[in-house]
Amino acid sequence: MGYGSRGDVEPLAALGLALRRLGAEVRVCAPPDPEFAGLLARAGVPHVPFGPSVRSVVTRPDPQPSDAFRLAAELVAAHFGAVAEAAEGCDAVVATGLMPAGVRSVTERLGIRYVFACPHPFGMPSSHFPPAGRPGRPAPPGADLRTLWKVDAERVDALYGEPLNTHRAAVGLPPVDDVRAHVLTGRAWLAADPVLGPWQDLTDLDLVQTGAWLLPDERPLPDDLTAFLADGEPPVYVGFGSMAMRGAPGAARAAVEAVRAQGRRVLVGRGWAGLAPIDGRADCLAIGEVNHQALFRRVAAVVHHGGAGTTTAAALAGVPQVVVPQIVDQPHWAARVAELGIGAAHDGPTPTTESLSAALALALAPAVRTRAAAVAGDVRTDGATVAARLLLDGTGGQPPLPA
Repeated sequence: MGYGSRGDVEPLAALGLALRRLGAEVRVCAPPDPEFAGLLARAGVPHVPFGPSVRSVVTRPDPQPSDAFRLAAELVAAHFGAVAEAAEGCDAVVATGLMPAGVRSVTERLGIRYVFACPHPFGMPSSHFPPAGRPGRPAPPGADLRTLWKVDAERVDALYGEPLNTHRAAVGLPPVDDVRAHVLTGRAWLAADPVLGPWQDLTDLDLVQTGAWLLPDERPLPDDLTAFLADGEPPVYVGFGSMAMRGAPGAARAAVEAVRAQGRRVLVGRGWAGLAPIDGRADCLAIGEVNHQALFRRVAAVVHHGGAGTTTAAALAGVPQVVVPQIVDQPHWAARVAELGIGAAHDGPTPTTESLSAALALALAPAVRTRAAAVAGDVRTDGATVAARLLLDGTGGQPPLPA
């Protein structure tokens, strides 16, 4: 189960497919958004919807801090409701996405295995980087990393502690006094590629790194997109996925103008931000959700928000990338792309024509394309199968197959 954006749900679809191929029965609890139902249908796994639509949450006008507390309580209730019902008769539950506070309690009550997995290590306590922002009491001025992570744990408790312990008491379980540690366990799984996302010396926890969980995609590209690609030099793709960016029209204008400044055609991925062309010129095409595995191999560069899935897809395609990070793990992926020499990290979440054009100029350099192609050969594609074998072996099911 997982609650979050496409980057949280698509890996679960990939794991579900890998488990099915090894003979296991699978069901996936995920938000009710239609695009997530489509992902799971492609993997051939039943979809158990829970919680509110993620798009309705992230595109809500004028969001307030109190919204996070209401959502936390709603999700915990769903963990003990729809998710618990789906877990009946199962051997194990794999939980990911937005703090799955109640899921471990469900597995305790049922007496089955619980695994917490994450596509990045940046929500784990660390002596190397600070936690991402959460609503709650502010940290003391000048606080060190140890204090910041302590405050983060207190914020998690404030969000989830009361609803979690209320539901635990109702099913006869004792209270939890550290929700974050309870959810993460002492040995979480990291569903990230070892080349792109090494975790050693990043977090203070012990992790099991499986590689990224990638869902195969055999869908053909739409006819209008195929025709556009064939009608000139490879374009630059610009898309921000599930990010409902504030000021999206300005970001779209900056992106299109920056790409044109580099003498390139441009593909605009509409995404949840609703990006659109800025004029009717023939060098720009807006597209919806398409097969990125096929598309990225045919573009000059990928400009994106730095989600774990898009970063991995671009790296696997061997195409240079420009990361315009918005939240949570995305600044870290941007830094890693720059460190590996496979693209450029934009400075900050709000691109201008000048700033994005400069980053694109770096990414489009021949040496970067050569480096991106070389790194692509080191990116693993078997992460979901590795995780599936580990899961089945650990639950007494079918033993792992030979590597």
